[in-house]
Amino acid sequence: MARQTLVLLFVLTVVLGLGPSFVLSKPDKAKPSSDTPESADTFEPTKDEYYELYKVLVDTLDEIEQNYVKNVDRRELIEAAIHGVLQKLDPYSSYINSDDLNRFRSGVENSFGGIGIQVGFDGGELRVLSPLVGTPAYRAGLMAGDQIIEINGKSTEDLKNIDEAVRRLKGAVGSSVTLTVIHPGSKTPKTVKITREIIHVRTILGDKRKKDDTWDYMLDSDNLIGYLRITAFGRDTAADLRKAIEEIKEQKVRGLILDLRSNPGGLLKSAIEVSDIFIDEGRIVSTSGRSSKKREWNAHTKNSFIDVPMVVLVNRYTASASEIVSACLQDHKRAVIIGERTWGKGSVQNVIELENGRSALKLTTAEYIRPSGKNIHRFPKAKEEDKWGVIPNAGHNAELNDKEMHDWLRYRHNRDILRPHNGSNQLPEGTKSQEYVDRILKMATDYLSSQIAKTRLSDPQPTSVNQSDQAVEPTK
Repeated sequence: MARQTLVLLFVLTVVLGLGPSFVLSKPDKAKPSSDTPESADTFEPTKDEYYELYKVLVDTLDEIEQNYVKNVDRRELIEAAIHGVLQKLDPYSSYINSDDLNRFRSGVENSFGGIGIQVGFDGGELRVLSPLVGTPAYRAGLMAGDQIIEINGKSTEDLKNIDEAVRRLKGAVGSSVTLTVIHPGSKTPKTVKITREIIHVRTILGDKRKKDDTWDYMLDSDNLIGYLRITAFGRDTAADLRKAIEEIKEQKVRGLILDLRSNPGGLLKSAIEVSDIFIDEGRIVSTSGRSSKKREWNAHTKNSFIDVPMVVLVNRYTASASEIVSACLQDHKRAVIIGERTWGKGSVQNVIELENGRSALKLTTAEYIRPSGKNIHRFPKAKEEDKWGVIPNAGHNAELNDKEMHDWLRYRHNRDILRPHNGSNQLPEGTKSQEYVDRILKMATDYLSSQIAKTRLSDPQPTSVNQSDQAVEPTK
């Protein structure tokens, strides 16, 4: 009888305790749709079956409390059970206990010290999606694809989710964290000590710098091909992007490359604003969830940059917000996608307070949907042949092996380093300038050059110049 009472109390605790008393984006309590993608495989137990399932869990906890060889804290057992439940979902759903909740809130508000990397799990291994240019991690030589095997001497094999990894990496400004990493294409661990800072990063870069150390956004002056690289999607990304576009428009740009390779994502609002710059109407992205209200974001016609052919570069570490942008431009046929299939991070997490705000649940409640209606997110059991991520356009796929990826990362890293007044952009050690070619970038310039040539045959003047310019612009 006592155990049955305990089962009933536990059921009430679970049912009521997980109710959303506070949600950053509150999900609607709509009845689950019968035509959801996984409805055929969804187990819908009756109330009696729920009772029996909860009873198994409570019986287990009761046996541990009464008979385990050592005393175990009851709260630790319950939290361990919650972690186990969430591990069956995805790496982005997690439980935040009272000790970690304040750190989580400060992370959401960006008032924290960090080293400037985005991380993710790949095959159970913690990897760097991308270091952010100019940050402590970037200066220390961390690269996209690095496997992090230790944080402050503790193995990462036991990490349960992304939040726990980020929690270990963050800390007070001025404090340090020691990482042991394995670079792509290497088998030798390397240990680096990095000092945490407040992270403020410029997100719109070019391929090379001008003599005054500002970025040059014109990649090919002969064919007038512009090049804009977005390293992350922050609050100022769209505004900075518009400024860069105005600069290359003044130079009569005829084609544009938007490089999103190794871009780990960022703010949804920023991704929507960037997409809106390049299309003048139609859907940008929407969300769909089993019990959450569908949301949609559409483009506006004001000040859209739609005059020139465009290429978007992606790779296996292009993720989240950058996938929203590349998917949008691909579906609207505004840009050709060149490179590798993207990461596949297209899920929406809501933060739900528990225990009157003493703990919280970060739960995946929806996924981002492309304008075409296809999903972006790569679910845990997804196969290569399934629809997820962003796949390059036909004939424009170019996968890099580990060595090629490593060489490109080193090349890009060395080109980005600000060197004092000598104008040099060093290449990876042992790589001669004439030998290294960014073949993904070359595919983009070759494609745009062919498109520009077609435009010149039909109309010898760029579509973006005005009538007075056409009178003096020579035909090339």
